Amino acid sequence: MVHVLGSRILLHPTDPDRSRAFYGEALGLAVYREFGTGPERGTVYFLGGGFLEVSGRCEEPPSSAVQIWLQVDDAEAAHEELRAKGVTVLRPPKREPWGLVEMWIEDPDGVRIAVVEVPDDHPLRYRP
Repeated sequence: MVHVLGSRILLHPTDPDRSRAFYGEALGLAVYREFGTGPERGTVYFLGGGFLEVSGRCEEPPSSAVQIWLQVDDAEAAHEELRAKGVTVLRPPKREPWGLVEMWIEDPDGVRIAVVEVPDDHPLRYRP
């Protein structure tokens, strides 16, 4: 078995400055570290138990198969805050049949992001 010490999602956006503004300012993710210089420099953000690295540049946006899942304390409050910052909300918070409250947003390249609240009564919060 591979002994994993850490992990991160690597994202190579079509416009690195625009993506850094989205993740750092609109979403308010804290910076873990920065490296390199110039417009394609790297920025690594804290992402709960992992990291999101925005670095380099791609001509084409990432595949629609790439999605990010972010857990928050209050999906409705996150919805209001993100809407006020001009973030594209694909779907406002809604309690799903599986019990999670999910909202969907997208980054500037169209990467879909699930913003999820785990209610107090959900099995993820307790062991029956």
